[in-house]
Amino acid sequence: MILITGASGHLGSATIDFLIQKGFPPNKISALVRTVEKGKTLKEKGVDVKIGNYNDTDSLSKALKGVDKLLLISGLEQDRLQQHKNVIDAAKENGVKHIVYTGVALTDFKSSAIKFFLDDHFQTEDYIKNNGFKYTFLRNSLYSDAVPMFAGEKAVETGIFLPAGDGKVPFVYRKDLAEGTALVLTQDGHENKTYNFTGGQLYSYEDVAHVLTELSGKEVIYNNVNTAEFPEMLKKLGVPEEAIFIAAGFTEDVKNHLYEIKSNDLEIILGRKPTALKTALKAIYKL
Repeated sequence: MILITGASGHLGSATIDFLIQKGFPPNKISALVRTVEKGKTLKEKGVDVKIGNYNDTDSLSKALKGVDKLLLISGLEQDRLQQHKNVIDAAKENGVKHIVYTGVALTDFKSSAIKFFLDDHFQTEDYIKNNGFKYTFLRNSLYSDAVPMFAGEKAVETGIFLPAGDGKVPFVYRKDLAEGTALVLTQDGHENKTYNFTGGQLYSYEDVAHVLTELSGKEVIYNNVNTAEFPEMLKKLGVPEEAIFIAAGFTEDVKNHLYEIKSNDLEIILGRKPTALKTALKAIYKL
């Protein structure tokens, strides 16, 4: 039995879809969701839906009964390290053998402008190891799907305004991550391994602008704005303070080349090249 947390989210639900497509029995998949409504679609697919959340230790303990392998999809809330520990403790209590955890692919998280936020991933990995589990750590790069969050939903019309310098990112399509994750969950030989799941090729935001230009037929300009001006720009757009801080931190890390990891881990597991950024952006921006 495999339990997937965050199962109604984009990555969790897509991973479940790939598990089913690859012939894994739906009744051998458990999905942890927060509400009955969020689990409705999964239940219709024959998945065993468990209601609970990372803060409710009783619900976690019930959900993890009889589970052999756990996919712990990292949370997004401020107290997520404690939330992760709650899940891991419940897994240990119930005899779970193997934890697959989704973290972040960085060259040096200690240099990150948002170290406090990203450090949770590496502390979670340590906690899993220290509790004696078999583990597989999937360190995911920034999603191609998240490009509009940084470059702008209307980047084709407005251009891109970011203080990202010439920093590059091996953007990875979330569907590829889901397929790779499903394969890791169902194959042998991934125990006690750490993988950098990236799209393979490195792209700057200037490269992103060139790709959008090719796809749209309109010239898209990348404007490398001043770092100090960026938060004020976002504030004028009505972005909340916390979101501004996180967005500025991610962008600073790109500028400082912290995402420039060359890895073919995902390609090897998929047995093919990951989806090219151009193909992904064509779908994401509907071009």
